[in-house]
Amino acid sequence: MKLFVGLGNPGNKYAGNRHNIGFMAVDRIAKDHGFAPWKGKFQGALTEGRLGTEKVLLLKPETFMNLSGQSVGEAMRFYKLEAEDVVVFHDELDLAPGKLKYKKGGGHAGHNGLRSMHQHIGETYGRVRMGIGHPGRKDLVSHYVLHDFHKMDQEWLEDMLRGISDGAKHLAEGDTAKFSNAVALRLNPPRSSTSKPKPDAQQQKQPKAKPTPKPAPKPEPIEDTRSPLQRLMDKFS
Repeated sequence: MKLFVGLGNPGNKYAGNRHNIGFMAVDRIAKDHGFAPWKGKFQGALTEGRLGTEKVLLLKPETFMNLSGQSVGEAMRFYKLEAEDVVVFHDELDLAPGKLKYKKGGGHAGHNGLRSMHQHIGETYGRVRMGIGHPGRKDLVSHYVLHDFHKMDQEWLEDMLRGISDGAKHLAEGDTAKFSNAVALRLNPPRSSTSKPKPDAQQQKQPKAKPTPKPAPKPEPIEDTRSPLQRLMDKFS
């Protein structure tokens, strides 16, 4: 059995926030793969279903972000799971928007949700790091993550969530490479065979041949309007 955890904050006020991208990921998996209705349990919202050959629990802690580990710890103890059975979906400031990476273990990098996870279950769980970008200054981070995604973010966000849903089966079965590939295919689909390839750098550097200049047209002969007598006189003059 696997436990997929989406990090976020409960309530409609936070539903569209960048910080809630983890909630969005598990919601999408539950919807696309026919999971049971969500129910309140372990200080959070829980549902269960199957992904491929694996039984999977989806959990959204409702303790607010900085206490997420409490909810996850309770669920793990009840189902007798280890940290290695857990995968956490969370926002990642250090990745550009639309970038995603899987990571196993390591530090929390100052993320309040991961810090709480470390305190309650250790650090050997898996993480799906979902890039949201960085506002540029540390003092702007709190406002940035608690702000809704912009309209221009919706296209890559939808592609990322669809990719996560596509690859969820592989993630549950432990094939993180196939999972990452499924997401990449949504975010960067292969080019159509009908697309015209861009010229390579060598072709671009070669100067275009100058067109051969056309020869100047020959002047038309001037009509001789002299009389025969005048031409004879001019010949001997």
